[in-house]
Amino acid sequence: QVQLVESGGGLVQAGGSLRLSCAASGLTFSSYAMGWFRQAPGKEREFVAAITWSGDNTYYADSVKGRFTVSRDNAKNTVYLQMNSLKPEDTAVYYCAAASWNRALKDRNEYKYWGQGTQVTVSS
Repeated sequence: QVQLVESGGGLVQAGGSLRLSCAASGLTFSSYAMGWFRQAPGKEREFVAAITWSGDNTYYADSVKGRFTVSRDNAKNTVYLQMNSLKPEDTAVYYCAAASWNRALKDRNEYKYWGQGTQVTVSS
């Protein structure tokens, strides 16, 4: 079955960096666009970043643009989220997800598979 497993979360001070990874199995990874979403306590899950099948195009939420970078390695079936200049408001559970099409990637309803999430906590 399809599995998406996130790793790399943790506790970091404001201004610090973390790199999240999402390892995929059970699917043809290079045929899926990949996205990162996050959910803070009491809030809805929100779009963070996405990358198309080949990695040619990336998309970001305004709140993370210029600080976060999404990338993928199709040979390793892995997508990454490099997070720099972290802020306390970035604290959330971060999820990776896989979408069958390179469209509407900011819409969580476009994603077919989801990981279990990894906690990111940014202290002030």
